[in-house]
Amino acid sequence: MEISADTEGLKALGRALKTEADGKAMRRDLIRELKKPLVPAVAEIKSGLMAMSAGGLRPGGEALRTAVARRIRPEVKLSGFRAGVRVKARKTPAARGFANAPKRLNSAKGWRHPVFGHRDRWVVQFGRPDYFDDPLRNRRADFRQAVVEAMESTARRITDTTERG
Repeated sequence: MEISADTEGLKALGRALKTEADGKAMRRDLIRELKKPLVPAVAEIKSGLMAMSAGGLRPGGEALRTAVARRIRPEVKLSGFRAGVRVKARKTPAARGFANAPKRLNSAKGWRHPVFGHRDRWVVQFGRPDYFDDPLRNRRADFRQAVVEAMESTARRITDTTERG
């Protein structure tokens, strides 16, 4: 799920930051401001994930919920084709060979896997559908407003810097 206020405006702002004398500091501050509203959403996603039923733990295996929760991060990109703010759940290949765990735990269809210790028995397992999407969907207007405010704040800072200099 992606939310974009104005992708072209965000890219233009990113280019302006590169040309500014204090561009690195401004860019860092802009990224920090853009990530700020994502922090409560990421916390809610992680708590929803950890509230799932644990089921059985394979011997020697890492807890699936913990592995997935560790790989969920807010991300800000100011240039390129996909400029914007998003929450990303990276694949988890180390979690029992289940690289698509974040996607499957969020799916209503669930996933099939063999029963541990039985080669010929398979089961369908379900996570918690929309554990990832609901917290983001519920805050969509807040995210859009935060992006607009951060862009305007940075634009004012650039204008103030150029007027002084």
